Amino acid sequence: MTSVKDLPAAQTALVLQGGGALGAYQAGVFEALAGADQSPDWVAGISIGAVNAAIIAGNPPERRLERLRAFWKMVSRELRYRLDSPGGFARRAFNEASAMIAATVGVPGLFLPRFPPLQLFPEWPADLGQLGYYDTTPLHATLLKLVDFDLLNNGPVRFSVGAVNVLNGNFTYFDNRERTIGPEHVMASGALPPGFPPVEIDGEWYWDGGLVSNTPLQYVLDNRPACELTVFQVDLFSSRGTVPRTMADVLQRLQDIRYSSRTRLNTDQSKKLQSLRAAARRLAKHLPEELQNDPDLAILLNHQPEAPVAIMHLINRCAHYESNSKDYEFSRMTVEEHWCDGREDAAFSLAHADWIGRRHTGNTITTFDLAGDRPHGTGSARSALGDCA
Repeated sequence: MTSVKDLPAAQTALVLQGGGALGAYQAGVFEALAGADQSPDWVAGISIGAVNAAIIAGNPPERRLERLRAFWKMVSRELRYRLDSPGGFARRAFNEASAMIAATVGVPGLFLPRFPPLQLFPEWPADLGQLGYYDTTPLHATLLKLVDFDLLNNGPVRFSVGAVNVLNGNFTYFDNRERTIGPEHVMASGALPPGFPPVEIDGEWYWDGGLVSNTPLQYVLDNRPACELTVFQVDLFSSRGTVPRTMADVLQRLQDIRYSSRTRLNTDQSKKLQSLRAAARRLAKHLPEELQNDPDLAILLNHQPEAPVAIMHLINRCAHYESNSKDYEFSRMTVEEHWCDGREDAAFSLAHADWIGRRHTGNTITTFDLAGDRPHGTGSARSALGDCA
């Protein structure tokens, strides 16, 4: 069996879930990773995760954080009546008002409402590329401004984003190791209907990858290189929550369950498959020589590279004042909070004894969820970090 020391150089993958305005949490995670010299060799994303991934892969290391800051400053609003209270009814009302503004007038650098509003004329025929309540042309301009697509396609970082084919419903990944990536591939990954129209690529139309799976973790595990791999899996919706007590709670819990994409289930399944393959290798040693070259045995033994994988889960946890509008609530205050929570969760996890002392043994997948019990920062702490977005 191949030992860890005999494998090619270890790699790091950054896996980014979709979630709109919650994506500022991923930017905070990246800040902590960059500060710990954990630059990714591979970034994979869905929806807003695809946008963050493009900014990371499409800029040199020294400019990535600057570009992420520029993007999140562009799309967030500094509202006139900024609240300093960390929670309560007033804060929920503030967030709901902020989300309503975004839904009404759009988000700078991302989308604008169509006129006349298509939701008032559901039978109005239109070109497929215009079948959405909002116009996403601003996102195209933003990507061209903040992402160097020549570097993204020819640079050292692997880049993968997922989308869904509108015609056949199949999930598709656009990978810079297999094709040339442009703004349209990133936009397709985030074209969530009915808000956003589908995006045409090579004669096919695509919607948001989150319709099928909101995280690209399985794609990374299924296509990983034959080397030791560290995965930072950044989720924007938590599969764990509390029992709803109001209809607002019901809507939010529904959203969290739907878009959490069963990340833990995918990881557990990969662990089981890894164990089965290890069992197949052990069994193969006891088979007679005439069966050693059996094609079925070759499939079992060669399905995945024989190398250890360590996965750090970093999961954005919903604040008690947030609602199901949290993915389009773009106030500057909330974006800063998400950014800082991501940075603090990542820094806490990187410094955790279980992560520092982890051992890479054989062909195993080991998962770590270390920030789940970390107390979130106070409102005053967030104010001190107010420049983080």
